[in-house]
Amino acid sequence: MPEHTTSTTAADRPSARSRLARLGTGPLPVLGAAVLWGTTGTASSFAPAEAHPAAIGSAGLVLGGVLLFLFGKGSTALVARSDRGTRRMLLLGAAAVAGYPLAFYPAVANTGVAVGTVITLGSAPVFSGLLAWGADRARPTARWLVATLAAVLGCAVLVLGPEFTGTESSVNVLGVLLALAAGFSYSLYAVIAEKLIRRGHTSGAVMGTMFAGGGLLVLPVVPAAGTAWLATANGALVALHLALFTVFLAYWLFGHGLRHTPAATATTLSLAEPAVAALLGVALVGERLPLVSWSGLVVLALGLAVLRVPLPRRRG
Repeated sequence: MPEHTTSTTAADRPSARSRLARLGTGPLPVLGAAVLWGTTGTASSFAPAEAHPAAIGSAGLVLGGVLLFLFGKGSTALVARSDRGTRRMLLLGAAAVAGYPLAFYPAVANTGVAVGTVITLGSAPVFSGLLAWGADRARPTARWLVATLAAVLGCAVLVLGPEFTGTESSVNVLGVLLALAAGFSYSLYAVIAEKLIRRGHTSGAVMGTMFAGGGLLVLPVVPAAGTAWLATANGALVALHLALFTVFLAYWLFGHGLRHTPAATATTLSLAEPAVAALLGVALVGERLPLVSWSGLVVLALGLAVLRVPLPRRRG
């Protein structure tokens, strides 16, 4: 009997280690990226008042995209030696990367931070699932559907909780459409990055090439909106934070996670971003959340946990 027990335990250990390894190479980097993205709003609040929101996001993307390209192993070779089909996908991915800040920040300006964030992040997993279904005939699983619905619901309750007790306001149709466009842009470049990485290209090269291209596309926005804010200490620090942490490091982690995580699952996991933003607002900015928002945080956490709970093995 002791021998049988020892043999079973030893056999189980590699399986436990492999599950831990998959956790570290898949969902954890994506969640780490979501945590870094969650600092965007708090960091941007320290920018000078004259800084245009689109210029702040574009400046961070330009510098962060250059860093991703320079430090992405194989970025130059990917651009120089890729076939025509791969280059088309990279160009489409770069356009999607550029489209995100150009749609998201105007959406927030028209609908408000809460509504714009919920629509953008809540629609991204849905778009990712539909894109994967249409491109690869990969039908969404029941687990993904349950997790996504719970995460979107929790995200909406978390962010819109303070609005539930306020006065009703009319919906800005343009802002809603822009938020949906931002969610589609995010899901599109996530799906493209996943496909290129699964083909054998390094995640650093794929993310570096797409984000450098996206940075070049939004570069004219920075001087057009004014650059005086970048010459101030607060403006420079905000731009550096966005470039280093919310673009360079965050998308390096995101690309690394896409090697082992489907894009539809990754975009669902990224719904942790508003939770981090809300907690930072409470801890650093002095904001207060009503009880309904805290309940939304719990539902959001449960939805994300559904994606990572091991499924019971079927006995043959």
